[in-house]
Amino acid sequence: MGSRNPTEVILEFLESHDLAFEQSNLNTFLITLPGEKKQQTHCALVIGDHSLSINAFVIRKPDENEDQVHAWCLQKNAGLYGIAFAINELRDIYLVGRLPLTAVTNQEIDRIIGSVLQVADSSFNPLLEIGFSSAIRREWAWRVSRGESLANLEAFSHLI
Repeated sequence: MGSRNPTEVILEFLESHDLAFEQSNLNTFLITLPGEKKQQTHCALVIGDHSLSINAFVIRKPDENEDQVHAWCLQKNAGLYGIAFAINELRDIYLVGRLPLTAVTNQEIDRIIGSVLQVADSSFNPLLEIGFSSAIRREWAWRVSRGESLANLEAFSHLI
């Protein structure tokens, strides 16, 4: 039984799960994953010569407590499936992973995409709280002073 073409497997998975994506070239899929706490997670799947790379943006470089944010991420890495937290040259935080092309099956793409979505979404508020609490407090005060909605800041009311 021969293995299927990774491009076909990924295309079939994305289309069958009705995920928003674009294929920027034959080997690169840019996916928008819907979330709850993090409204969208942008994830790239890149088919290389020997492996599939997964790269998903989580948050930009923290404004404060960067060491604490990194420690939090490193502690979470031990329990993650197929992905890990990483930083880029700008110190923005991503989830990254790599699979051998022989592991690119519908079930494995489902697991890895599910892992990215779950981890990005569940990590979003804790990472914002550690790395951006001063900015959240400023935004809260500004909205209160103008009578603006606090709806999307309610998860952080305990910081005020």
